[in-house]
Amino acid sequence: MFCLRLGLWLQPGTQVCVVSRHSVHKLSSLQQATNLPPKKVQSLLYPFSELEGYLDRSVDRTPFQLFHPSVEDMVKAEKLFCSSQSHKIDYYSSAERMDHVPALRQPEVCFIGRSNVGKSSLIKALFSLSPEVEVRISKTPGHTKKMNFFRVGKAFTVVDMPGYGHRAPKDFVEMVEPYLYTRKNLVRTFLLVDGSVGLQKADLIALEMCEEFRRPYVMVVTKIDKCGSGALLTNLLNLHDVVKTQTASCFPQPFLVSSLHFLGIYLLRCFITHLTGSIRLSNTSQS
Repeated sequence: MFCLRLGLWLQPGTQVCVVSRHSVHKLSSLQQATNLPPKKVQSLLYPFSELEGYLDRSVDRTPFQLFHPSVEDMVKAEKLFCSSQSHKIDYYSSAERMDHVPALRQPEVCFIGRSNVGKSSLIKALFSLSPEVEVRISKTPGHTKKMNFFRVGKAFTVVDMPGYGHRAPKDFVEMVEPYLYTRKNLVRTFLLVDGSVGLQKADLIALEMCEEFRRPYVMVVTKIDKCGSGALLTNLLNLHDVVKTQTASCFPQPFLVSSLHFLGIYLLRCFITHLTGSIRLSNTSQS
């Protein structure tokens, strides 16, 4: 039934992004997911569904499904991540200090996290439908040394922030804190945590920083393919407990992603476009 609904939204005539570059991930578009088994499609679109069966019945699942958009919403969101002549997606500029930050007016979202948590890989996955967009990725921790700005047409901007922790830029605090505190068009910060190791001390410090600024932010659990379901669920429940008891500005739902296997990428695209006002969700969606 699930794949039937997906198929209905992707019938011939439906406008989806078409790219011809060979470097495009095989699951970049929802169109490509329709050939997979229903259970696989379900886990791609809603990764938390893979973990539900391991939860005790007494555990409240609501906080993990607050944002549960329809396939229709995901299709609409996907179109905004497709570059065209009238909707160009590109790297715009980099900055090391606030006086170098570009004066962009469109809504902005930024991604921060420990070095090697997968920020650049996640942004590359989000932009995979536009492979000409250059998002540099390195296996060496601390590769991102500047704030990198990517424009998504006139809709919104995505910012890749330097990583904290190991090999972080010496002026990380002077670079990042003023941006998070003063950037007026910043609508949401995405704080990334490695799902295979869980919250680390540096992550808790970053969380406290976000709380201090009282700007809304979201937790994103990366690399969920790097560990077993038991370890991932333990780390996820621990993170949820911290969010529930120690935060006031964090969106209650953590987002689960794997940039390698594309788990959760469609959902995160939809959330970003919703936050920036780029699409309106259907009545069945929640936020």
